[in-house]
This record gives sequence, structure tokens and C-alpha cells, in this order.
Amino acid sequence: MRRLGSLAVLVALLVFAFPLSAAWAAKIEAKIDLSSQRMYVYVDGKRAYVWKVSSGKAGYRTPTGTFSPKRMKRVHYSNRFNNAYMPNSIFFLGGYAIHGTTATGSLGRPVSHGCVRLSQGNAKRLYDLVAANRSRSRIVVVR
Repeated sequence: MRRLGSLAVLVALLVFAFPLSAAWAAKIEAKIDLSSQRMYVYVDGKRAYVWKVSSGKAGYRTPTGTFSPKRMKRVHYSNRFNNAYMPNSIFFLGGYAIHGTTATGSLGRPVSHGCVRLSQGNAKRLYDLVAANRSRSRIVVVR
């Protein structure tokens, strides 16, 4: 019984000293192709999801480049656009974010003010993936 207790203490010390989640964190890449209005989500280099998105419409660009998640908000309302509901927001450059939308009929076409919109279910899925692996997540936006 004493050995079992000692083993439990040793395991607890190792887990606190070397967190397993950091050692086994997945690498997440959300690649947004503006020309096809699609997001390709890769987990550890393997394509896991392909989703329709809506990006910036004429006069409102979605920035291109490679970004890391800057801020994340499960519930957010736009400060600039009539308090628009932006669930599961992942901000990647200033006020630009990937977020959920209720306007799912517009997905697949550029209609936003520059953000990248997803269906609410897909936005939650992506948010949860990035939240669990934030330091190993990146967002790539290409034309």
C-alpha cells in the first residue's frame, strides 16, 4: 500500500512538472482561400475540415498573410457595426476576426466588412480547437 501511495505522489509530481497537454498539443492551421471562399482546417498537417466562409465584400478587404490568434472571445458584439453578434471570435489582426454568423445563406460569397464568417457550429468547432492549442495555431489567408 505504501508503494502505491509513493507511486501516486511521483506521478502527480511529474504531471505538474511536465504538463502532458503542452507536450502533446496539436498543430492547428486555418487556411482561408478568398478566391474559393473556403476554409481548410489542418490538424497536425492533415486536413480535418473544409468549410464555406464569407470574407470582405467590395470596398472591405480581408487582410492576407499568416497570423497567430491575438484575442479570443466566446461572445462578442461588434463595436463598429451595430453591435453585430460575433460568436466564437478569434481575432487575428486588429478588429479582424474569424467568427460565427447566423447569415448562413451568404456563406460561400464575400459579404462581410472584412472578417471571416463561418456557420455558428463550425465557428465553435474551430474556436475549441484553437483554444486548446493556441500556441500552436496559425491563420493563413490567401487570395
